[in-house]
Amino acid sequence: MQQRIALVTGGTGGIGTEICRCLAEQGRQIVAGYLPGDEPAAISWQTARRAEGLRIELAAGDVSSFESSADMVRDVQARIGPIDILVNCAGITQDKTLQKMEKEQWQAVLSTNLDSVFNVTRCVLDDMIGRGFGRIVNISSVNGQKGQFGQTNYSAAKAGVHGFTMALAQETARRGITVNTVSPGYVDTDMTRAMPAEIREAIVASIPLERAARPDEVGHAVAFLCADETSYITGINLPVNGGLYMS
Repeated sequence: MQQRIALVTGGTGGIGTEICRCLAEQGRQIVAGYLPGDEPAAISWQTARRAEGLRIELAAGDVSSFESSADMVRDVQARIGPIDILVNCAGITQDKTLQKMEKEQWQAVLSTNLDSVFNVTRCVLDDMIGRGFGRIVNISSVNGQKGQFGQTNYSAAKAGVHGFTMALAQETARRGITVNTVSPGYVDTDMTRAMPAEIREAIVASIPLERAARPDEVGHAVAFLCADETSYITGINLPVNGGLYMS
């Protein structure tokens, strides 16, 4: 059976790590994307994964730049092979109420969280169409569905991610390519653990399952949508939010 190659942008982050791990357990060849300036940390991350028995390749690219995304994709294709699976996971937050938000904070979040989905997907799409196979999973957020105080930039970007998913799913359905969204709620990562305890406890109290998600629970949702057996699922938004937002 052919081993599919999966590129995970933001693959060295908390959620990205578990996506890489779950896809590797599915038998995929994994390539984790990272920012070019973060090479020492990325190599350290790769070494830690290899100690766990996971052979994961690395690829540098600034996904907010179309040119850098194109260079990253060409590098993966040349060194490892054609990209069968793309997980757009890279993202940042720069939270402020709109009254206090600067244009640079708006643009940075839209560029990294939404423009990046276009940039990387556009660079792999022609090849997927030519081979008649592809799995694209875009990581959105519960806050793209319900909005969040102080996150007009992040909520707008993440809502746009699923709009992109639904439109592209229609364009590629006849080409053997599925396009889906996973929208995590609050996930137990270093970022959420750094919140003040009282804020973290208030968030958890609002979740029907009464806990944050484990990163691997997001990873398993992504792997489900990348499986060969789920080829009839496209254009959906799969929430992984513990019931925080139901629709």
